[in-house]
Amino acid sequence: MSSEELEVWIDQELCTGDGICAQYAPNVFELDIDGLAYVKGEDDELRQAPGAAVPVPLTVLSDVVDSAKECPGECIHVRRLKDRVEVYGPDAAS
Repeated sequence: MSSEELEVWIDQELCTGDGICAQYAPNVFELDIDGLAYVKGEDDELRQAPGAAVPVPLTVLSDVVDSAKECPGECIHVRRLKDRVEVYGPDAAS
């Protein structure tokens, strides 16, 4: 994967609350009091609006990708910022 800018979001409708994402990339994902995972920004605030996305820091890109691949709910979506095409996750072209 090149260094193009990516963002990640979670579909809470599909989230199973396993917390695998928070184990892989705790600075990007966090479980909230409702038991579901959310993305969080550089300000450490959870983005709870449906479809809310945050940039993927290159330093944790592989952890975020692993989270998307291992998520049992298949609810983690990683897409390019420039054209919003999903590159990792359930809607990514294989």
